[in-house]
Amino acid sequence: MEDKKNNTKKIYRIIGLIAGTFILALNYNLFLLPNNLVIGGTSGLSIIFKNFIDPTIFIYVATFILLIVSFVFLGYDATKKTIVGSLLYPLFVTFTKPIAAVILPNLVFEEFIVTAILTGVFYGVANGIIFKTGFTTGGSDVIIKMLTKYLKTPEGKSSTYMNAVIILIAGFSFGLPRVVYAFFVLFISTYLIDKIMIGISDSKVFYIYTKNSSKIREVILEELKTGYTILPTLGGYSHDNGELIMCVVNTNDYYLFKELVLNIDPEAFIVVNDCYDVNGGVKKKNLPFI
Repeated sequence: MEDKKNNTKKIYRIIGLIAGTFILALNYNLFLLPNNLVIGGTSGLSIIFKNFIDPTIFIYVATFILLIVSFVFLGYDATKKTIVGSLLYPLFVTFTKPIAAVILPNLVFEEFIVTAILTGVFYGVANGIIFKTGFTTGGSDVIIKMLTKYLKTPEGKSSTYMNAVIILIAGFSFGLPRVVYAFFVLFISTYLIDKIMIGISDSKVFYIYTKNSSKIREVILEELKTGYTILPTLGGYSHDNGELIMCVVNTNDYYLFKELVLNIDPEAFIVVNDCYDVNGGVKKKNLPFI
């Protein structure tokens, strides 16, 4: 049974990788290449040097070279998750080129900002799906991993620095407005990637320190029909022992519950965080469809 579940997960991951890579390649041929939008990576470099070498050929050559570099400097374990994506992306760039040629005449907008928004949405959705599968499409990811390994730079900073340099180089070729639009595209795509990777928060986690703990616990049980957890506390200033109530509340009940708590104890100390995933608990047990 466990093996069947694992095989199903692998199939879903592979389907996700294929779908995400296809969208990424289509986005390249529909929006990035025709509009000289450089947002980093080998795809961005292929657009910068398109007057000297065919962009598709550039992507094939760069991908092949970076795969070899990855094997040599990062090893097989670090490279294996990029192999499939690295091979799929150039193939899909070639495959989606005639598809984009048919669609492009219908994608002419008076305001370029619309193009930038669509580019960011496609790019964010595609990468979000790919990252969620645990794979990557290789390319510039290899350089990022090398900077992380040898210069001890966090991956996030390595990615930001490298893409910023590529975008600024593109600014000399295509002008400052394209640089501004590129950062706008990255802003939209980063937001979408986070939402796809983590999810949309549909719950809130409340941490409540109050002198009227019993009344608030009663409200949680009777009004919200959910459970709570009591965490023992020690005041950092007063050194008094106390208790912290932790409970997960549906986002729709956020303001109602907060108001109920403050009505009981106006001086209650409340900390609220977004909650992206909840497993188990009283409400989950009683209402498994929530």
